[in-house]
Amino acid sequence: MATQKKKTVYKKIRKTKKRPASKPALQQKPKETTVELSKAKGRPMLVWVGKKPLERLTAFPAQKVEEFAPSLPSSVRGCLAEVDWNEWPSNYPKNGLLFHGDNKEVLAHLLANGFRGKIKLIYIDPPFDSGADYVRKVNLRGNNNTTKIEGQDYALGEQLQYTDIWANDNYLQFMYERLILLKELLSEDGTIWLHCDDSKNHFLRCLLDEVFGTNNFLNEMIHCYGEREKIQRSFNRKHQTIYWYAKDKSSGYTYNAEVVREEFSETTVEKYKYADETGRKYRIRGVNREEAGSLRAKTDLRPQDEGEFTYRDYFDERSGPAPRDWFIKPFLNQAAGEREAYPTQKNSAVLERLVLAASTPNDIVLDCFIGSGTTAAVAQKLGRRWIGCDINKGAIQTTSKRLQTIITEQIEEQEKRTKQGKLDLGEAVNEQRIVPAQYSFSVYRVNDYDLQIQHNEAVNLACEHIGITRSKTDSFFDGTLGKKLVKIVPFNHPVTQLDLEQIKNELQARPSETRDIVVVAFGKELATEAWLANWNKLRKTKDFPNKIELIELRTDKKYGKFIEHKPASARLSIKREKEKVKILVENFISPTIIERLSQQEGPIRPQITDWRSMVDCIMIDPNYDGKVFTIALSDVPEKKNDFVAGEYEVPISKEKTTVAVKIVDMLGEEVLITREV
Repeated sequence: MATQKKKTVYKKIRKTKKRPASKPALQQKPKETTVELSKAKGRPMLVWVGKKPLERLTAFPAQKVEEFAPSLPSSVRGCLAEVDWNEWPSNYPKNGLLFHGDNKEVLAHLLANGFRGKIKLIYIDPPFDSGADYVRKVNLRGNNNTTKIEGQDYALGEQLQYTDIWANDNYLQFMYERLILLKELLSEDGTIWLHCDDSKNHFLRCLLDEVFGTNNFLNEMIHCYGEREKIQRSFNRKHQTIYWYAKDKSSGYTYNAEVVREEFSETTVEKYKYADETGRKYRIRGVNREEAGSLRAKTDLRPQDEGEFTYRDYFDERSGPAPRDWFIKPFLNQAAGEREAYPTQKNSAVLERLVLAASTPNDIVLDCFIGSGTTAAVAQKLGRRWIGCDINKGAIQTTSKRLQTIITEQIEEQEKRTKQGKLDLGEAVNEQRIVPAQYSFSVYRVNDYDLQIQHNEAVNLACEHIGITRSKTDSFFDGTLGKKLVKIVPFNHPVTQLDLEQIKNELQARPSETRDIVVVAFGKELATEAWLANWNKLRKTKDFPNKIELIELRTDKKYGKFIEHKPASARLSIKREKEKVKILVENFISPTIIERLSQQEGPIRPQITDWRSMVDCIMIDPNYDGKVFTIALSDVPEKKNDFVAGEYEVPISKEKTTVAVKIVDMLGEEVLITREV
C-alpha cells in the first residue's frame, strides 16, 4: 500500500509535462468533469485544523497504457463465469482494472465514469500514520537473493514506498475525503472493510461513524498473528483491527456465514475415528429414547439396552463453529510463498475470509490502496471482478506481475482439466464452485503520474543539490541549511496552507526556537504565497523570529530545474522470420542501480556480472499501436533467484507491424524499445 497526501484544492491547474520519447502523448486531451458528492451526516463528528467537507471535485481523464489479454485456447473460452456486464461502463473493457494515480483522483474518475453505486465490496489497508518509514527492499536477481556487507544482510536498492509521518490533521483530512468518495461508489447493499492498527484505529472508527453512520456499523474484527517476538517495555502488539460497515444496513447486505465458518479443533476431528465402506469418517453417539424420537430419519439409529440408542454421527454432516469476530492467521502465509517484497503486504487468507463473507461470485471488489495486489489476486481467484489503484508505480508493477502469473496459471489449469474430462476451472469453496469472471486486465494512468519519481530519491537529490545537512535526531525538521532549519514537504503534492500551518504549530510548541525556516517543495498552491507574505510581514523586526523561506524546486531561480535522471537503456536484436519475430536482449543497464551499488559502504561491494540480475521482467507486444501496450508474452521469473530468458520468439502477422519490448528493472523503471518489422 502506498502513501498519499491530501490535496485541499478541488480544481487545479495542470502544467504540461514533457513526456519521454518512448511514452506517446495523448492525441487529444479529454475534458475534465465535476463530481458532486453527498454530505457526511453521521455522528460523532471529529474536528481538526483544516477540516473541509468534500462536496465536489474535478474528475480527470484516464489513459490506457497497458493491457494483459492472453490468447485463450478454445478449451478455456467457454469456461468463464456468466457475468452480467450490462451495468459495466461501456467505455471500459470487460476485465480487471488497475489504475496508477492518486486514489482521490482515481475515485473521482470512477464516480464520473459510471461506477457510482456499483461496488459490492471495498477493502482498504491505508497507511496507518504509525510514525514509521515503510521501505520496499529490493534484491537483485541471483546471489541467493541477498548480499552480506559488514556482517549485515543488505537489501539492494532500497526504495521509500511511502512515508506516513504526517501531521494528525493532514491524516484525518486525507482519510475523510477518501471515505466520502468510497461511500459514493458502494452499492446500496455494499459494505466496506478498513484494516488498521492501534496507532489510529480510534480516529478511523470515528471517521467511519461520521461518514457511514453508527447505525451501519457491523463488526470490529481482530486479526491476531504471532510473528516478530521481541522484548519491549510494553505488551507485544500481536493484532490488527478491521472495521466492517454497511452502506445502508436497512437495504440489506451480503453475509455468507456458512462459507466462513470456523475450522474444527484437532480434538474434535480426532473423535471421528471410524470410517464406513465409502471412507466417510464418523463417530458413535448415544441418545436416550426421547432424543431418538427427533432422530427418526437416521437410518443407522440402533436400539441398545435400557431404552438407549446409538447412531453414526458423520463428520461431513457437521457445520463448523459459527464465525467469530476474531481469527488467528500469520501476518503472511510464508508456506504459500507469499512475499512480494512489499512492506505492508497482508496474508491472502485474511482477504479470502472477508471476500467470501461479504460478496458473491461476479461482484465488483475495489481496493484503492492496492499495494502488493493481494485484494485483486484474491478476487481473481474467487471469481470476482476487481478494481485496484495506487499512487506508487512499484505497487502497480508488482500487482500487474502478480495478476499475470495468476491468470496464466488459471488458463493452464483449465487446459489440464479439459484434457482430464473436467468442464470448468472452478475450485470448490465450501461447496460453492468458483469460476473466474475474467482472464484479462487493463492498466490506466489518471492525471499522468508516470513521471513521478520516488520520494526519498528526490529528497536525497534535493539535499545534495541545495547543500542541506540531514538531521536524524529532529522528529519534525529534516535538516539544516547554514543556520536555518529545513522542512521538506513530500514531493508527491505541492506545498499547501496545511503544510505551513503544520510548521506554525510546531514552532508554537518550541517557544525558544529562534532560527529561520526553509521549506523545500516540489510545486506550490497559489494560496501559500499570501500566507507566507502575511507571516513574514510580521517578522521584519528582530522581535519576531522564524521567518519562512520557500524553495520551490520547479521554478526557483537558484535551485530550480535540479532533477537530472539518467534513464535505463537496453540493446536489442529484433528480426522478422516470415510470420514470427525473434527477439534477443543483448544488454541492459540501469544507471540508478549501478549508482546505488557504488554508494554502499564496506570493503566488498556487490558487482554486476550479468545484466539479467538488474531485470525484474520483460514483456512483449508484437502489434504495438503506439498508445496501449498489449502484453502477448510476459517473462516473469517464478523465483527471485531466476533470471529472465532474454531470448524470445513470438508469432506476428504477415503485414508490416511494430514490435514493442518493455523491460522493467528491479527498481521499477521501464524501458520501451520499438521496432518496425
